[in-house]
Amino acid sequence: MPASPSTARAINDRLALRLLQQEGPLTAGQLKQRTGLSRPTVADLVERLTASGLITVVGESGEQRRGPNARLYGIVADRAHLAALDVRTESVSVLVSDLLGRVLAEASVPIGGDGGTGPAEEQAVELVERAVKEAGADRLHTVGIGAPGLIHPGTGELRDSAGLPGWHRGLVAALQERFLQARVSVENETNLAALAEQREGAAHDRDTFVLLWLGHSPGAAVVLDGTLRRGASGGTGEIGFLPVPGAAALPSATDCSGGFHSLVGAAAIAELAAAHGLLGPYREEPGAAVAVREAIAAVREAAAAAGRDGAGDAPARFLDALADRIAIGVASVVAVLDPGCVVLGGETGQAGGEALAARVAGRIGRMSPMPTEVRASELGGTAVLRGALLTARERAQDELFAPPAPLEAGSGLRGPRQDRP
Repeated sequence: MPASPSTARAINDRLALRLLQQEGPLTAGQLKQRTGLSRPTVADLVERLTASGLITVVGESGEQRRGPNARLYGIVADRAHLAALDVRTESVSVLVSDLLGRVLAEASVPIGGDGGTGPAEEQAVELVERAVKEAGADRLHTVGIGAPGLIHPGTGELRDSAGLPGWHRGLVAALQERFLQARVSVENETNLAALAEQREGAAHDRDTFVLLWLGHSPGAAVVLDGTLRRGASGGTGEIGFLPVPGAAALPSATDCSGGFHSLVGAAAIAELAAAHGLLGPYREEPGAAVAVREAIAAVREAAAAAGRDGAGDAPARFLDALADRIAIGVASVVAVLDPGCVVLGGETGQAGGEALAARVAGRIGRMSPMPTEVRASELGGTAVLRGALLTARERAQDELFAPPAPLEAGSGLRGPRQDRP
């Protein structure tokens, strides 16, 4: 059955907007070439999108001929402003962008664990307010939040999780109350990091891969055939609870300290570094990444310096021991999913770079018959923010670029959208 004229117009409009979003300003002639539409159809959609305030003339092409055919049309970037948040156990980071994803403001703030739920939420909301003001925006259209913990697959809400501060769950409601017209959503931080690595980072050429997040606590995100898999309860990738050999106790439903977390959590990596004589300020979450980065630098320096054989022994032994630990989790993932590619994410994965990835890959090659490429993150700790921004941007564009719903018979005019409180 052929599409109705209104449906065809909607499809054409959306196609043109996506091209402008991906390629930047284009002339009507260039839109005609890329879409395959007729000249009158392109002229109609350009007029329609301009009248709706979605696109505007942003200049002229370099062609010799001037006039209407040389006008460059681009998306009105400030039609909507977006915010992305990376919510961690003791901090919040935020960036504000326009509809094209150009970052207009960035900020972060540490949040102490003794401030209480209310003050912590207030700190986070005030941080977003300052960033919005710095960006020159008067309102937010969409807010994307990345947070640790389980996301309920039915409601999309952050579930209660042991070890996470209470203000995490209240932040969504606090932001919605402050930015009444904004669409606020939350997603697991590792899932967002995987999205960013697939779009902009180490997994850009992979439809199937697993991201192993190495941060305060380990996590994993599973992408199969281009689709992020969340599981029946939203818990796919909670690899910190994976039982591991040699642990003093098994993990429980409320405590992952007996699982994979006890091997590659930030505190565990810091303790491993100290056990190998690498003493430094490695206690905080970024400290694990610092320890790995300094160990790799020491190994490289020892290898390059003549007459200093053995200077990198302790750092090398530390990296080998860490690779042994990481390989336990990776081998378990490979045995179940056979993803063909595992990305070591987070600040620690990025700090380890190809040197740590190669160590882990060598061990997996000996432990598993399935060929598996191990790659280092290209985005590191910024991946959560980038993933939250990509998600917010897609949601805003889906709504703004969507055609208006047709009026039903006898329904009268539609009123303004009623956003959820």
